[in-house]
Amino acid sequence: QVQLVESGGGLVQPGGSLRLSCVASRSISGINAMGWYRQAPGKERELVARSVSGIRTSYADSAKGRFTISRDNAKNTVYLQMNSLKPEDTAVYYCNAEAGLSSYWGQGTQVTVSS
Repeated sequence: QVQLVESGGGLVQPGGSLRLSCVASRSISGINAMGWYRQAPGKERELVARSVSGIRTSYADSAKGRFTISRDNAKNTVYLQMNSLKPEDTAVYYCNAEAGLSSYWGQGTQVTVSS
């Protein structure tokens, strides 16, 4: 079992930045993949960024060049640095951990990009 707690969301103006954090209840060094997903009102949940074994990263096209996923194994934490935010980035952002055959989700953190 892994509990995930996200933080760092909020209201930001277009062009601004936010850093989301996801703290896991246990060591993430043995977790195969961790990622960030988001869900906007009326839309399906979509992948934003994913880190596999802390080595390989992948990003949604909408996130490339603006978002960066990173993980600090010593703090059991995964981050999502978001720059040049746009109104269309508004969504609830969820942290995900894939450990073996199981997938775990956090409760989500709201990001609102608006002037």
